[in-house]
Amino acid sequence: MNFGQFLVEHGGLVFGGLGVAIAMLASLGSGKGLSVVGMAASGLVPEEPQKFGKTLILQLLPGTQGLYGFVVALLLLLQLKPDMGLAAGLYMVATALPIGLVGWGTAISQGAVAASGVGILAKNESQTTKGIIYSVMVETYALLAFVISLLLYFNIGKFF
Repeated sequence: MNFGQFLVEHGGLVFGGLGVAIAMLASLGSGKGLSVVGMAASGLVPEEPQKFGKTLILQLLPGTQGLYGFVVALLLLLQLKPDMGLAAGLYMVATALPIGLVGWGTAISQGAVAASGVGILAKNESQTTKGIIYSVMVETYALLAFVISLLLYFNIGKFF
């Protein structure tokens, strides 16, 4: 069996699996974003342990992209079939791209912004909400990508 034959016979499943993996890139970004905030918070909490709860809120924010990516990956995974066509597999890749790529980038960026929010908390606790708002602004674009991936997913049946 040559590569062309393999692609015709199994390409849908291969690309569908690739779509699942691409959606999970958002989790990779979340892990990085969470680590950046966690490192910033771990510098503050030993000196001021009472601020742990507020640092935890900031630290959790970049994790949402990983959840969005997981939802899309799980939905796609449930659609995988050994005999699915190449076009269906490619559509699954297209479905995963918005949340996979945007989720990855925004999670890392949100981690940097949330780490700066830890700096606000360290200097002036009464202004912490502003740091949370800055971080949530980045989240907006992850949500938009999640919605696009979901819209693409729920339209799969219209094409295949």
